[in-house]
Amino acid sequence: MTMQERIVARLTEALEPQAIDVLDESDKHAGHVGGPGHAPAGGGTHYRVKVVSAKFAGLGRVARHRLVYDLLPAEFADGLHALALVAKAPGEA
Repeated sequence: MTMQERIVARLTEALEPQAIDVLDESDKHAGHVGGPGHAPAGGGTHYRVKVVSAKFAGLGRVARHRLVYDLLPAEFADGLHALALVAKAPGEA
């Protein structure tokens, strides 16, 4: 399973999202610590994540980000370096 597939699976299981998009942007970080050349087998290191979930309702931006990051400890341990994250509740622009 690739890193991208792992991220989608973990977030889908925990957040039951209405929408999720996970894009590997590792190629944009060449020469950067954690960028290409430092990637683990089966995946990249930098991802853009957009997720819409009712689990974010009533939470501020920091709490939403913390929730997502707390769902991915194994991925960070295996080489995930950074997430560009947009986390919204249903109905939010």
